[in-house]
Amino acid sequence: MSPTSTAKPVDSSASPSAAGGSSVGGAADAPVLPSLAANPAVRAAIDAILKELRAAQATITGARPASADGAATMAQWVSRTEAVRGRAPFYPYLGTGLGNGALVQLVDGSVKWDMIEGIGVHMFGHGDAEMVEAALVASLSDLLMQGHLQFNADSTAFAEFLVAEASRSSAIKHCFVSNSGCMVNEAALKVCQQKTNAAPRVIAFQDCFMGRSTTMTQIGDGPAYRQGVALNVQVDYMPFYEPELGSRSTEMTLWHLRQVLDRYPKHHSCFVMELVQGEGGFNVAPREFFLPLIELCRDRGVPVWIDEVQTFGRTPTMFAFEGLDLGRFADVVTMGKMSQACACLFTEAMNPKPGLLAGTFTASTAAFHVGMRALSKLKSGGFYGAQGRIAKLHEAFRTRAEALVRKHPQWFPAVPLPFGRSTTKVIGGIGGMMRLTPFGGDKERISALLKNMFEDGIITLGCGHGPYHVRFLPPIGVMKPEHFDAVFEILERSLARSS
Repeated sequence: MSPTSTAKPVDSSASPSAAGGSSVGGAADAPVLPSLAANPAVRAAIDAILKELRAAQATITGARPASADGAATMAQWVSRTEAVRGRAPFYPYLGTGLGNGALVQLVDGSVKWDMIEGIGVHMFGHGDAEMVEAALVASLSDLLMQGHLQFNADSTAFAEFLVAEASRSSAIKHCFVSNSGCMVNEAALKVCQQKTNAAPRVIAFQDCFMGRSTTMTQIGDGPAYRQGVALNVQVDYMPFYEPELGSRSTEMTLWHLRQVLDRYPKHHSCFVMELVQGEGGFNVAPREFFLPLIELCRDRGVPVWIDEVQTFGRTPTMFAFEGLDLGRFADVVTMGKMSQACACLFTEAMNPKPGLLAGTFTASTAAFHVGMRALSKLKSGGFYGAQGRIAKLHEAFRTRAEALVRKHPQWFPAVPLPFGRSTTKVIGGIGGMMRLTPFGGDKERISALLKNMFEDGIITLGCGHGPYHVRFLPPIGVMKPEHFDAVFEILERSLARSS
């Protein structure tokens, strides 16, 4: 177990927004609960709750081990979870409901640095005062869960925000909202299939991840996720960009794409592209890789679907396609996670016929309010651009990682690649998507390291399909560059006892 960290405490004292319309999650003109949200008694109650929250958070300033009797409490909860789910959770994790920014408290009394934030969901960490305030205001609504039949203004305002941001550099015009990334991916596939007269095949990059529905597990390139599932979706996988091969990698993928398009003319409903691969290893590619593939698809009438469920909000631009100047080629875009509610966005040309897209649930009212608050803060809070907060956070990660590699080169040997090649590049990713590759990317050793990191005070996961990597998805809304000092101090100890 790690000792109490000496890192600077996470600042959770940021003042929430003023009462009234601005309290509805950033949509100041949305007619959501105008009287209740501005009611002095309600406002005073919310302020009192936030004051108590900040007082409770003051005790959470760094990582610490479990209490003396905490392990037994956690074991009981893990046993109950295993019994009801039929399988033990990946980590012995059960939160108390209290956290402070990038730090979270568990029922065993331990406090850990959250470097995975629900696999990209909790962009503003744990217990952010403005997010809590937005949720409290949302709790006054008559609707706990909104849907496509009955919804309030916040649902429309949420969709309008996303269309406005996407349309700045694309032809996106419409937005279908749902409550999970998997469901908006399902919606995107239906939109593409209807546009192409039920073309049966899908083109995707190898090592992609699409979700865990019956259809999405078949498109995603993860054999374990579709074990025992009847296969009825026909997928053609393209090699993703390999930086060691440079332009040769683009030529190879373009050759493969021509082959399948020639072999199955008019049979493809879409090419779904992760511009930065998430589960596949936080792999990045330049514009020059995607552009010829997209141009060939457009020439053959194959819609281009850009999957930003994990990248949205996390790169140096709000949409990754904007940073790569590919927005004008996007027919369909899916996004979610950090926005709390998820969305399938599409152009006017892709607008489907009535009946194709609907659902009982879109998202909870709290999700819309918290999501809008997060989106508004990201847009106006100096997060984007070459000198934005996201870019500086990524730079801080790389600086600490490079120092660790120099200090302990024995932990970071060359990483084997296909066809007998290897690379010495063990630090990767972009923006708020960061990765580190110790032990040559060996799966078993990295799995052991992840468990040691959890015990020592860092929560994260791996990514990649060989080589494997340690994945970092820090809560960029509250994470500060100096917080990486404590994280890497713990990481160094975990690597030492995993060697």
